[in-house]
Amino acid sequence: MADKVLEMKSICKAYGRNVVLNNINITIKRGDIYGLVGENGAGKSSLMKVITGLTAPTSGEIFLFGKRNLGDECNKIGCLIENPALYMDMTARQNLEIQRTQRGIPGKNSIDEVLEIMELHDTGKKKVKAFSLGMKQRLGIAIALLGKPKFLILDEPINGLDPTKIKYIREILIEMNEKEQTTILISSHILPELNQLATVYGFIHQGSVLQQITDKVLEEKCRRHIHIEVDNVEKAGCILDKRYPKNKLRICKENIVKIYEYEGTISDIARELVYGGVGVERIGYEGEGLETYYTNLLAEVKK
Repeated sequence: MADKVLEMKSICKAYGRNVVLNNINITIKRGDIYGLVGENGAGKSSLMKVITGLTAPTSGEIFLFGKRNLGDECNKIGCLIENPALYMDMTARQNLEIQRTQRGIPGKNSIDEVLEIMELHDTGKKKVKAFSLGMKQRLGIAIALLGKPKFLILDEPINGLDPTKIKYIREILIEMNEKEQTTILISSHILPELNQLATVYGFIHQGSVLQQITDKVLEEKCRRHIHIEVDNVEKAGCILDKRYPKNKLRICKENIVKIYEYEGTISDIARELVYGGVGVERIGYEGEGLETYYTNLLAEVKK
């Protein structure tokens, strides 16, 4: 268990009859960037709160760095969950000093370091209530980075940030992961951005983990294919089934057919379908991407 930063076994969390986490089993290894993907209300924030000890699970077991006693290991965690908890009438430095003292992080130079990293070093005596939304978000991330945590938990960290700052935060996280082996659990509703970070994905829906998958496997599943829209998907399937094995042919709803590892040209395929009496409304090359993959995964669950 030495290389396991987090292990959750059969975790459930309920508030009365409202079950927000249902039989969660997750393992995050040292050096992973684990992207948590889910709709609003899917259970992402609740899961993070259980990990950090902000709320207790109703049942199940949690191991941090191989140990069951979360209190002993929580000082290795830095987190930003939901909105940053900030003192509005204080400066960025004062907010960080309170957090540093409460968490027992030695050395005031750690404050200067995170202020510099988050480009807040020049805010001086400016109170947080005068900060922009993006500045408040960066201060929340700075608090999470205090003390160089081994495990970083970030819930929608790029909310309110402009594209330049989003790119900058991404580069900082990748650098921490590569140079210091910082393990990261991160959620974001901006899935293309998450797609540039994560090495492992967990898809969560209505409090349950639907699937866990590595970036390599996801890349294979989202590989380039021929996307065809037809007027009769059943007939198109019968025609193409003679030419392509089932593992290379996918018949979807809404009159869509996808062909993977295809032979021949788009023109050949279109001609074959038309000769067989199928109207081809659109045909072209596509790659799914994380957003489409997740949408299709949800559609399968909701059938």
